[in-house]
Amino acid sequence: MNKNNLKKARNEGEMKMKKKKVVMVVLVASFLFNLLTACANDYNNANCEAVTYYDLEEEPFYEVTQQNEGVEQNTEELEAMDMESEMKDFNRDELEAMDMESKMEDFNTEEYNAIVENRYMSVQNNPLSTFSADVDTASYSNVRRMINDGQIVTPDAVRLEEMINYFKYDYKRPTGEDPFSVTPELVDCPWNSQSKLLSIGINAKDIDYSEMPDSNLVFLIDVSGSMSDEDKLPLLITAFSLLTENLSHNDRVSIVTYAGADSVVLEGAKGSEKDTIISALENLTASGSTNGADGINTAYKLANEYFIEDGNNRVILATDGDLNVGITSEGDLTLLVEEKRESGVFLSVLGFGVGNIKDNKMEALADNGNGNYGYIDSVLEAKKILMEEMGGTLFTVAKDVKFQVEFNPAIVKGYRLIGYENRLLNEEDFNDDTKDAGEIGAGHRLMAMYEIVLLNSEIEIPESDLKYQREKDTVFSSEWLTVNIRYKEPDAEESILLSFPVSEEQYTETPSENVLFATSVVEFGMLLRDSTYIGSANYDSIIETLGDLDCVEQDVYKDEFYSLVKKYARMVD
Repeated sequence: MNKNNLKKARNEGEMKMKKKKVVMVVLVASFLFNLLTACANDYNNANCEAVTYYDLEEEPFYEVTQQNEGVEQNTEELEAMDMESEMKDFNRDELEAMDMESKMEDFNTEEYNAIVENRYMSVQNNPLSTFSADVDTASYSNVRRMINDGQIVTPDAVRLEEMINYFKYDYKRPTGEDPFSVTPELVDCPWNSQSKLLSIGINAKDIDYSEMPDSNLVFLIDVSGSMSDEDKLPLLITAFSLLTENLSHNDRVSIVTYAGADSVVLEGAKGSEKDTIISALENLTASGSTNGADGINTAYKLANEYFIEDGNNRVILATDGDLNVGITSEGDLTLLVEEKRESGVFLSVLGFGVGNIKDNKMEALADNGNGNYGYIDSVLEAKKILMEEMGGTLFTVAKDVKFQVEFNPAIVKGYRLIGYENRLLNEEDFNDDTKDAGEIGAGHRLMAMYEIVLLNSEIEIPESDLKYQREKDTVFSSEWLTVNIRYKEPDAEESILLSFPVSEEQYTETPSENVLFATSVVEFGMLLRDSTYIGSANYDSIIETLGDLDCVEQDVYKDEFYSLVKKYARMVD
């Protein structure tokens, strides 16, 4: 057992021993009281002959036997017996509660989808790599929670793209009509000397808050029994109260709750009615089972009733994802929100809590509901998502954003997309405007990274020999690859194509701090996942790299990551 886990175990053991000592003190006090009472009232001079004490671990009570069993018991003795009987029940209940608490500490029903890590692909056989944009950040904050709780991180909780995209990067601002800028960079791969690393940085345009469109928001809140913990409903109420403080008079807020059944708590309140909204939030309590499907239907119904043309119409679902009544499967929930998104109402999902997080369901709901997924583990994270990054969380500047990278087989032998395993698309999906993809919000920054194997590399990339297809002619070009991006305006149905060729001109021997920090995040994530492709990466090298970056000192979240890496390195040492 590592040092931190040992310390935690010791602390838990000490707490349990303290509880047992309290019970022991009560038992001894009760014993002395009854003993003195019995002897003082023994009018026939009967002597106390034997006291039998049963060990606390076996049976938490005692018996006093007397020589003269014919002594008439007076009223005080009967009262003492009643007290003794009550103490027996109390002690049994106390021990049962302690035992239950101990079992609950080990009870964990969190669910994560299995991740099959992207492998090297041959450019000869697969020259195109296609995937959907993803600006979710839930994975990082969930991993942070695990580490801060002294836990070994669950490998499938680590989604590398969400780890990278939790942070802000210093990219050039978009110009002209395009909703985002694109910054490619080629560097040597820090964990594999036989490959290069391509980063594709996206910076979405910011929106002046004074010019933001009016919002029609429906807070869809899980108030089932599983949400009663302090890090669930109470934290949720604080988070939504923070958001409410930033709403304007023209915004509209409705509140729908769901447990065994759904309920409309507030309907169409103005954003200026902050006291009314916050009061409605503070009156929420948790109990019952979880019928999320009914709540989703009611929330979308209200969102459509108060729909604002050219506005931000959005349902914000807050839950631990533990849906156990009605529609409960990930597939059926996906179909439900796919149908609802056609109304023009977006869906954002905020996850809360520990022990029974259904990460797989929450991610599926957000990805298929034209929204984003964040995990809130503290008030600070609530402020980050709902205040500091409110534009990115609530206001979409581009939807159905898809990437397709075409590699030049005259220069590149193979490639490996880092992360985005659950966002991969088929080659033909790129030009299909009916195919759903990810959304990018105002001010969002995201990065995609490829490990690239050049023709002169010693890495062997398996290729398939095709019998019936002729060898395709290749167009001579000095370009290594071309990054193609398709996106739609928030209210449009036809996509726009952007293309960015990448050549050796983008290669640099001195990576930017953007790339150095992002590669540190990737290396840490691969270590957490025990990746097949981890190469020479290790905790010491990550800590050394982060310690030399100015951006770490200047950014509180990057500095927190630096501390997190050092903490986990000590845990697993």
